[in-house]
Amino acid sequence: MNIARERALAVSVHDVSPWTCQRVKLILRDLAAEGIGVTSLLVVPDHHHRGRVEEDTEFLDWLQQLQSAGHEVVLHGFFHVRDRGSGGSWWQRMVTEHYTAGEGEFYDIDYEEAYRRLEQGRKILVDAGLKIPGFIAPAWLLGSEAERAARDLGFAYTTRLRGVLALQTGEWTASQSLVYSVRSFWRRTVSLGWNAWLASRLQSNAMVRIGLHPPDWDHEKIRRQSLDLAKAAAVERSVIRYRDWVGA
Repeated sequence: MNIARERALAVSVHDVSPWTCQRVKLILRDLAAEGIGVTSLLVVPDHHHRGRVEEDTEFLDWLQQLQSAGHEVVLHGFFHVRDRGSGGSWWQRMVTEHYTAGEGEFYDIDYEEAYRRLEQGRKILVDAGLKIPGFIAPAWLLGSEAERAARDLGFAYTTRLRGVLALQTGEWTASQSLVYSVRSFWRRTVSLGWNAWLASRLQSNAMVRIGLHPPDWDHEKIRRQSLDLAKAAAVERSVIRYRDWVGA
């Protein structure tokens, strides 16, 4: 399947887990009210080591209902946090500990460990009756070894901040995701201005991407702008899942 390749909108909701599901429900409700009926849901199997999703049957039942309604479930790391004491260069530490608040789980992980976590994470979700065509690393930080593991495991695609990669064919679609940083007032202020500008720049793109996180909904200006941008894009674009774009 190769749909909506001319004008598409993909909205992803990141960090979906039992820990965040109440806010995710609000995000999905508000998106649906603006005409965004399907999304890519990025699920973390053991979010910050707070509990494995297979132990929460209510959460898994909810995911199954969302998948049946047209949403896509995507594997999003395993723990969504980089191992403490991983070391690395000063640049690696800056990216994984400061830029992403320690959440670059798959940034510099080795092949064997990446393969193990990807295989285990997918099995947990597949065993719950979910289809998992894609893998997206936390904070879009996917190292070369982890990318190779995802490809070897047969994942159809991954995404990075600046685009979508079909893992089995190597096809790259350039499309920088709109995304918000809400950890401080200055980050929220910059995000609002940046995303307004970026949305105008991307109007001619074949694909527009909006990435939402549960904490975004704690800030009304962020919530309102993201919904307005999604609604405006959906007027002239097909609303798709990432799997639709790559034909998975």
